[in-house]
Amino acid sequence: MYASTEALSAPWRGIEVWDGISAHLDIALQPIVNIHTGVVFGFEALLRGTDALGAASIGEFFDDCHVRGLLPDIEALIREMALTKFAEIEPTRRGRLFLNMDTRALDPAQDHVQRTKDAAKRHGIATSQVVLELSERHPFSPSAHAAQVLTQYKRAGFRLAIDDFGTGFAGLQMLYFSEPDFLKIDRFFVADIAVDARKRLFLAQIVHIAHLLNVVVVAEGVENEQEFAVCKAIGCDLLQGYLVDRPQIDTNRLKGVYDPIAALSLRERRKTVTDQKLVGDQIHYIPPLTLDTPMEQVFLRFRVDKTATFFPVIDVSGEPVGIVRESDLKTYAYSPFGKDLIRNRAYGHTLKDFVSHCPVADINTKAEHILEVYSAVENSEGIIIVDQMRYVGFLSAQSLLRIINEKNLAVARDQNPLTQLPGNTMIHDYVSRALAESGTEVVLVYFDFDNFKPFNDHYGFRLGDRAILMFAELLTKTVPRDSGFVGHVGGDDFFTGFKGLGFTEVQALCARLVDSFHRDVECFYDEETRRRGWLSGNDRGGQVQKFPLMSVSAALVHLPPGHSLPSVEEAGELIAVLKKQAKSSPDRLSSGSPV
Repeated sequence: MYASTEALSAPWRGIEVWDGISAHLDIALQPIVNIHTGVVFGFEALLRGTDALGAASIGEFFDDCHVRGLLPDIEALIREMALTKFAEIEPTRRGRLFLNMDTRALDPAQDHVQRTKDAAKRHGIATSQVVLELSERHPFSPSAHAAQVLTQYKRAGFRLAIDDFGTGFAGLQMLYFSEPDFLKIDRFFVADIAVDARKRLFLAQIVHIAHLLNVVVVAEGVENEQEFAVCKAIGCDLLQGYLVDRPQIDTNRLKGVYDPIAALSLRERRKTVTDQKLVGDQIHYIPPLTLDTPMEQVFLRFRVDKTATFFPVIDVSGEPVGIVRESDLKTYAYSPFGKDLIRNRAYGHTLKDFVSHCPVADINTKAEHILEVYSAVENSEGIIIVDQMRYVGFLSAQSLLRIINEKNLAVARDQNPLTQLPGNTMIHDYVSRALAESGTEVVLVYFDFDNFKPFNDHYGFRLGDRAILMFAELLTKTVPRDSGFVGHVGGDDFFTGFKGLGFTEVQALCARLVDSFHRDVECFYDEETRRRGWLSGNDRGGQVQKFPLMSVSAALVHLPPGHSLPSVEEAGELIAVLKKQAKSSPDRLSSGSPV
């Protein structure tokens, strides 16, 4: 199959070049950036040149190496090449190196861990800078051998990631057994996510589970602004794809910051309400320990700060790895020879051996989600807060409850007292953000009761309130939670918004709402009024008039992808026109788009 079959069968000779193989292979690096800032977090090493060896694809190349029993040695060669290229990048711009690891090569007998550790050391790269990606594209068995290899990698300081998540063999089983630091979402879930509600639902749940497990989420294969906006809104932490940059063989073409991503993120941030200020005000900065801190210095920190029961621990990049508890050191602290044993390098104990898991959340995360992440870890002292993946402080349980309480009070102030739905301030914020999202299809709907005043005058405000509550309940049950927003303007006026849901689908949904309300509200009338179909009452001029039974009209403003950017006031004027048209329409619906 290959141009140099003899070379493939040659014995492994450490880091020496294989004639006929390495001469054709090369490594391209593709940036992985912080989704909030565009700052490079690391680079994924991608193999190039297998076509010159006669392989139809990179996958076929590795499959053939596996059949020949050469996969572990080929992987070691590729890692050496990737580390060599990664070392060419300016140290301040490197971040982490993501290396693919074929699950078929998880064999303790190959001693890959020590060889990879030695290779990283030769290039002056810390093991914590290297992330080994486990692919889902081959069956993964949580065997004793596989678990042993993964444990060895972790003890050596390497980080683990699951690649191609969601489309392979292992799925949640691999997530459970490997306990990764990173989860890379496959391109399948990212493609067309702006217009695919089911993909948004799946991705949102994957991100939610990952964050509860303290796993950083990378959105792979992001190619346009619409995909970026949805991935950021759902909560992905890192970004990789053509929108950032293509894989580059020439390291001089790689950047430390990708300004277009930073600009996109800033634009999205202006449209999104976050709890950053609430969280920032409650953060307590506890000076962290680094992983290489000598144990005698750790004991000294606890002895000097007598109120401290734990300290956060970070790696060389400033990224938190957990906490060290005073209680976990007591066995050594109170033993006559305990401290001497720990200080003894031959004994082998370092700070890394005492680090405990602690939940982590980004400072831009919503307060409710931070609470969920904290609650998922039993007996946790609190939660570590990061910004751009770097440690910025600690949030205690008491501080977190204070944030939730303050937020709940703010929300309560803007809720409609009758229906408990979001009021005008939140509606205005929603409309402002929706109008700014030119890349996403948006539909704004204004509902207004017809003939509510004569009904309210005749039957009293208590029954009128019951009719309003009935429609509010009908709205909350009908409008999809993942793509819809429901608000109560006041009185008999309601508002709903839809993002990423097709206009035809929204129109059909509104038609069902209008029909359901018209049918259900008849139960509030007395039997005689229902039979004749009208109610006698005074119009706004005081004249006696016959009014039909109550109904509701819906004015739909359609903002297709790529729509112009009207102001909130212009949108309001359009709604007023459409509302008037809807009241005179047989189906009580009217729609339009900004000019």
